[in-house]
Amino acid sequence: MRMAELSERSGVPTATIKYYLREGLLRPGHRVTATQSTYDDEHLRRLRLVRALIQVGRMPVATAREVLTAIEDETIDHHQRLGSAIRALPNDGALDAAFDSGELDEETEAARRRADELFEELGWTHALAAGAAESAYRVLVGAIAGLSRTGYPCELTDLLPYGRLADQLGVTDIDMMERYGDPYEQVEAAVALTVLYEPVLLSLRRLAEAEESKRRYSPGS
Repeated sequence: MRMAELSERSGVPTATIKYYLREGLLRPGHRVTATQSTYDDEHLRRLRLVRALIQVGRMPVATAREVLTAIEDETIDHHQRLGSAIRALPNDGALDAAFDSGELDEETEAARRRADELFEELGWTHALAAGAAESAYRVLVGAIAGLSRTGYPCELTDLLPYGRLADQLGVTDIDMMERYGDPYEQVEAAVALTVLYEPVLLSLRRLAEAEESKRRYSPGS
């Protein structure tokens, strides 16, 4: 296909495709003449993945390039490829410097131990092994520390119901991702589903709270 068709089928403007080509995010097309190239379904799959990383996942171009390099690395397994994409998604890095230096305050250290207790209870061996290398781990620790500082419940028994729900959601997410047979499409889906379903989860939680509040406290319910 020519670039115009590639643009139409992918939904990405030709100017953006040319930018991705210049940045090395998309492989060059098959040269037909000195000024024209053609593109195939592999380019289309790659372009959709690039769009997911940059437009949906809001990754900087340099970060997206690193993720694409990892995806193409045949020395790592599919779990590591998916992880490289999800870890690269923007996250709250407020604790990054503290974790890097090893200088955590007392509340954060306690929160870190509580997070590890939660992982042990859930049987999450990857989370235990990866620890602070995962940005989501650092965010979780920061959230638990914040709950503790403000006096809100954050004991293991308080966190465990959330962990069990998350465990079930993890199965749902991977099941949904596996609907896509191509590894590139699976990575694209992992990024898109992570980003786009997080507001779905937040909205449903708030709506569920309103429903439960009405059941408990509204007269005549």
